[in-house]
Amino acid sequence: MKMSKRAKRMQRHHQRNSRVPGLNLVSLMDIFTILVFFLLVNSSDGQVLPTSKNVKLPESLAEVPPRYNLVVTISNNNVIIDGKSIASISDDSNNIIEGLTAQLQSHLQKLTPDQHNPSAVQEVTIMGDRNLPYRTLKQVMTSCTAAGFERISFAVLQKSPGSQSQ
Repeated sequence: MKMSKRAKRMQRHHQRNSRVPGLNLVSLMDIFTILVFFLLVNSSDGQVLPTSKNVKLPESLAEVPPRYNLVVTISNNNVIIDGKSIASISDDSNNIIEGLTAQLQSHLQKLTPDQHNPSAVQEVTIMGDRNLPYRTLKQVMTSCTAAGFERISFAVLQKSPGSQSQ
């Protein structure tokens, strides 16, 4: 049977539209690239504290996010600020660690007071091992107070309320 021109045209049209369209990979890659950059920019939610392998932080159920301030790390042997060992921990009866106090006072002099609140309280965060003796912790806290830091915070690992402590 002979097909009319119209029938042939309709058959070609249906064959053209029956093929599965291909994916446009360029547009798809653009979308995923934008998604990756968006996730990278918005992924940092809290303050990133410097970590040390020999310091295991205690756990807490606190829900208040930490504020950015100076971090004093206490390991078993040393007191560290900004990755530099400032003083070694000794068992003597002195309540103030002189090297730490001097370093904190020099750091405090470098800071400029807030223009809106010139009498802003200076803050320090102490990162100490969970098995740190209280005497050492008290020495560091006394040294921070003597240097002029009136607010002292402790770095802890946040745990969910239902989890068990190790």
